[in-house]
Amino acid sequence: MRMVFKKKLASYLVAATLTATSLSVPVAANAASYRYGFDSAEPTGGEMLADAVMVRPFMLVGTVVTTAAFIVSLPFSALGGNTGAAAEKLVKEPAAYTFLRPLGEM
Repeated sequence: MRMVFKKKLASYLVAATLTATSLSVPVAANAASYRYGFDSAEPTGGEMLADAVMVRPFMLVGTVVTTAAFIVSLPFSALGGNTGAAAEKLVKEPAAYTFLRPLGEM
């Protein structure tokens, strides 16, 4: 008897979660397009915080990984004659995105 109750409760919770999620999508889409009255050219404090705390650390790791990939692929790109293009895509662009762009601009 208890197992049936647990299954019913679980199915009700899943249904409620799916309903709440589907109802919140239009609200989130409307809020994202409105940007709470701020100028869309200037990032908000929340965007700056998210960039500094979440995006930049991942981009730093990505820059290290792509630089390592460039070093590993350097003999092959040298033989192929595209060392400059490989350095541009694997080292320069990720490093510029991580360190040179303004905080909050993604």
